[in-house]
Amino acid sequence: MKSTVISGAGLGFRRELIPALKAGLPDAVSFFEMAPENWAGMGGSSARDLRLFTERYPFVCHGLSLNLGGPSPLDESLLQRIKSFMRQHDISLYTEHLSWCGDDGHLYELLPIPLTHDAVRWVADRIRRTQDILGMQIGVENASYYIAPPGAEMTESEFIRAVVEEADCLLHLDVNNIVVNSINHGFNADDYLHALPLERTCYIHVAGHHVESDGLVIDTHGADVIDPVWQLLAKAYALCGAVPTCLERDFNFPELGVLGREVEKIATLQAQYEMHKNKIQRAVA
Repeated sequence: MKSTVISGAGLGFRRELIPALKAGLPDAVSFFEMAPENWAGMGGSSARDLRLFTERYPFVCHGLSLNLGGPSPLDESLLQRIKSFMRQHDISLYTEHLSWCGDDGHLYELLPIPLTHDAVRWVADRIRRTQDILGMQIGVENASYYIAPPGAEMTESEFIRAVVEEADCLLHLDVNNIVVNSINHGFNADDYLHALPLERTCYIHVAGHHVESDGLVIDTHGADVIDPVWQLLAKAYALCGAVPTCLERDFNFPELGVLGREVEKIATLQAQYEMHKNKIQRAVA
């Protein structure tokens, strides 16, 4: 019987990977992540493939379209479908982007939220309603962005902390997004990491990105993870512990063994943190 506890290193569950995953799972993969909008209500062979894995491995639901920061009413019918889907597959963690992605319709883009006190109250209220419907705390993810909204009344890290505290939710930490934003907007990634409410971290993402010819960094999830992201992940573990961490890869898929080695890198960094922590505990005892 599978465990429902999410721990260790995970991999994004993508249809393109299913044939290879059926042939053999990389040893380092402890859980999978999926977007519930892409699977809820699915029938046929896709539903059978999903059930094959959810019966054996823990899964995390990471939403793409809840639109937590948007101006339109919260999509409570979507939340009810997600709740039913999570119960059906025995999934205990749901996270979403701290961004907005719709108004009259879905915009297919994750847009930044104005860093204002009014926005804190607006978003926190929507998160609390989400948690009431799902019957659980959710994690909200620091998102990548390419333009900063005007009228900021606080820094982004202060905004995230204020939202998380007012909503009484959890933090989904994306270290790749920090690196991407730090390059594009010229801030120190380490300082930003330290300013986040890391004590509430429930989940972490790592991913690869693309650099345009003019130096703009695009959060694509379509390339290998680079050293600065791995380094920031190790620093995050030192600050918040070896939190469950997922490798995101959405396209340009290499062989499964290559992805397995990146997941193994996550597991290795987690093990190194645990060894260091145990060494300190023995020295203090």
